Amino acid sequence: MFTLSTETIAVPTRDERVDDHFGHCAYYSLFTVVAGHITRREILASPEGCGCKSNIAAVLQAKGVGVLLAGNMGEGAVQVLTKHQIRVVRGCSGAVEPLVAAYLRGEISDSGVGCVAHECGEHHR
Repeated sequence: MFTLSTETIAVPTRDERVDDHFGHCAYYSLFTVVAGHITRREILASPEGCGCKSNIAAVLQAKGVGVLLAGNMGEGAVQVLTKHQIRVVRGCSGAVEPLVAAYLRGEISDSGVGCVAHECGEHHR
């Protein structure tokens, strides 16, 4: 029996572009991908406060997200997302839909660079 592979890709978004700060994005763009093609786009509201202290990783996992294309984030956020079986690709920028298309073509890879200074409410890093 042949089945088409389906995955969901999330992108922290502000004004239809990758938001460079995952924890404070305006919303998440969720792209359903079937057999390498975008078939659906959904908007998921960002939680109140800092994303790294919210339950956003669990929410994204429950939505079936397996990959998060991000501008930048601290190592703590990467670890939380990874714990929820979400692969993080940092160093992304630009308009979200063309970014996802480039990722699907194999043109995007993780920069390996995270935040070195982080300020969010009551914690600093």
